[in-house]
Amino acid sequence: MESLRSSVYDVAQERLERLFTDFDNIFISFSGGKDSGVLLNLCIDYIRRNKLDRKVGVFHLDYEVQYQETIRYVDRVLASNTDILEVYRICVPFKVTTCASMFQDYWRPWEDSKQSLWVREKPAGSYSKEDFDFYTENLWDYEFQIRFAEWLHKRKKAIRTCCLIGIRSQESLNRWRTVHSDKNYRKYKGLKWIREMKYGICNAYPIHDWLTTDVWVANGRYGWDYNKLYDLYYQAGVPLERQRVASPFISPAISSLRLYKAIDPDMWGKMVSRINGVNFAGLYGNTSMMGWQSIKLPPGMTWEKYLYFLLKTLPRNIRDNYLQKLSVSINFWRKKGGCLSDETILKLEALGIPIIVGEHTNYKTTKKPVRMEYLDDIDIPEFKELPTFKRMCICILKNDHTCKYMGFSLNKVEKELKEQVMEKYKALI
Repeated sequence: MESLRSSVYDVAQERLERLFTDFDNIFISFSGGKDSGVLLNLCIDYIRRNKLDRKVGVFHLDYEVQYQETIRYVDRVLASNTDILEVYRICVPFKVTTCASMFQDYWRPWEDSKQSLWVREKPAGSYSKEDFDFYTENLWDYEFQIRFAEWLHKRKKAIRTCCLIGIRSQESLNRWRTVHSDKNYRKYKGLKWIREMKYGICNAYPIHDWLTTDVWVANGRYGWDYNKLYDLYYQAGVPLERQRVASPFISPAISSLRLYKAIDPDMWGKMVSRINGVNFAGLYGNTSMMGWQSIKLPPGMTWEKYLYFLLKTLPRNIRDNYLQKLSVSINFWRKKGGCLSDETILKLEALGIPIIVGEHTNYKTTKKPVRMEYLDDIDIPEFKELPTFKRMCICILKNDHTCKYMGFSLNKVEKELKEQVMEKYKALI
């Protein structure tokens, strides 16, 4: 067996020593995936090996709909090591993003009015909305996680609370930014892998520099339990980098939603009647019908005309959301401009596309700000960096209500919500 890179394992042990020394209240965000699973096992082993007289919390957001192998793994983990684990299994109907439907942009797990459609019963001992005085119907799942940390901090009467999160920089650029960016939150005592979310409350990323191979070597070497869903993924031919445990209805998961039919047909049958658009997304989620692979323009139409055709098929609130984001983006490219490399600028000039190139930008980049009008389409490798109506069509086909594919800014309502959260949880630092 390939040896575990001693550097990352040893560094993880040093980080755990720092965490268990500095923080009197520690809980782990456990999703049931490989990364949070290995982080939890590292903590369990550390506590037992060092004979610490303390417990660690395990925070699990139960999204109701999940692979049964994941549910079984979570059940095993939360029922084990009861002498050192304090379990917080959350079954709350907060709002969760969905890209399975063009008619709604969120759904609610464990929604009271949909109890007859739940895919399973609530687990025994789980926490419900009545257990949290901060719960409201407008609460999103990501906001709940922030509020939970404060709730637990007060409940434990802690001096310092830390949430351990098993994200790794290798997984995505956004995760790399979470650890390495200096924006939003400051470092705890100069340590980039611990971030102060609020006075007395931190997030920590002890395995941010691990590779996927490190995770699996550690599981094999130390005999740790893991989610057997990954074995099924392997047997189904799913590449390592796409073997993830997450909400099945978010944008990155839609293309693989069809795997439920093969891996967990019983759960698939329940999902179809539970969530709007699941059957269609399962059939076409990896095709051009939902913005994947090669998208073809209907005969006799431009991408701009096709965009407005698609918008007419949507409910008014969904249509207005896309139009608002499109308006913001058009004004941005006209008045401020997007940052492009010299190479991309030369390609645009060679194609005769009217652009205005500036010299300076407030962003930390060597690229130059370029003002231009929306294009219908453009066939260059930098397609995803440029404003085109085709990209907007792809967003709609993907049911990408937040337009992440376009890199759009938040709209007014989203900005206000973010500012409210940031005001409460950042201003006190």
